[in-house]
Amino acid sequence: MPFQERNYWLDTVQMPKTDSSVQLPESVDVAIIGAGFTGLSAARTLAKRRARIAVLEAETIGWGASSRNGGMVLSGLKLGVNKLIAMYGREKTQQMYAASLQSIDCVEQIVREENIDCNFSRCGHLEVACKQKHFDDYARQAEVIAREFNHHLRVVPRSELRAEIGSDIYFGGMADEISAGANPARYVAGLGRAAQRAGACIYEATRVQNIERSPRQADSGWKVSTSRGPLWARDIMVATSGYTSKITPALQKKIIPIGSYIIVTEVLPEALAQELSPRNRMIYDSKNYLYYYRLTPDRRMLFGGRAAFFPETDNSIRQSAEILRRGMIDVYPQLRDTKVDYVWGGTLDFAFDIMPHAGK
Repeated sequence: MPFQERNYWLDTVQMPKTDSSVQLPESVDVAIIGAGFTGLSAARTLAKRRARIAVLEAETIGWGASSRNGGMVLSGLKLGVNKLIAMYGREKTQQMYAASLQSIDCVEQIVREENIDCNFSRCGHLEVACKQKHFDDYARQAEVIAREFNHHLRVVPRSELRAEIGSDIYFGGMADEISAGANPARYVAGLGRAAQRAGACIYEATRVQNIERSPRQADSGWKVSTSRGPLWARDIMVATSGYTSKITPALQKKIIPIGSYIIVTEVLPEALAQELSPRNRMIYDSKNYLYYYRLTPDRRMLFGGRAAFFPETDNSIRQSAEILRRGMIDVYPQLRDTKVDYVWGGTLDFAFDIMPHAGK
């Protein structure tokens, strides 16, 4: 099966330019480690408030998960709402769910304010049930979400599912119109340009090697040693996700890195694309080791999953491509003779409680 071991999204974007000849500053207000969604969004916000910002990136802008994902901007959290309420109580769960909806608004606002051409679209998402008991739980989830969060999901019975997806293997679905899709590489490139316009400096090929506390002129702060020399920062933000390393051992111990892989097909005929995803949803299934899939803006099928290999290597990428192709054909037999043009892998992370975390 011939294909390119290459990230499809990167063939659709021109990343921002950085000047490798520029020396690191002696000191900054905040050093941000990682030039992905989190680091660049923070750099943009802080630079707009006139902070002196250095973004230190070991590779290139968006090199990690920020350009390698499926481009799905989804509502909700990984854990189900009933489990969240049992763990955290109603009030905190309401706040967390509201934050998940606000995060989509935040992405949309940044896209609009910074004029980022990333195909952002409120196309909604569809979760599909792999078992009858999964579908039976959808009605309970939708009722709780409507009652507790005033957010309405639509449960789609099996008899009506063909209006949402051109597959007959699922027991039903649940749709949320709020979710969105985007081109993640274009979005992270736009964030990089926005951060630069705001005054942040981005240093690619600058691997952080050590961090140590280092007071300076009565100010608390940090000495940051990098492959391009040292700098001093009053504060540090670590935004490295699944690529968190031993330079922050306490943080590294709190996360589980997980490999995820994606295949992308050749461009599909318009009628076939319309049959596969009539409403152009962001789609994922109800398994723990789930599949997620969508149409790209140029009518390719993007199909991803965790495929059980970590870290990504040439061999694991090839094996994952075969596994994902079989999975794609199980869902969409119509694609049996469709060529796979791209395959790639990347690393994401979970905390041990499968919840998002931020803080000191």
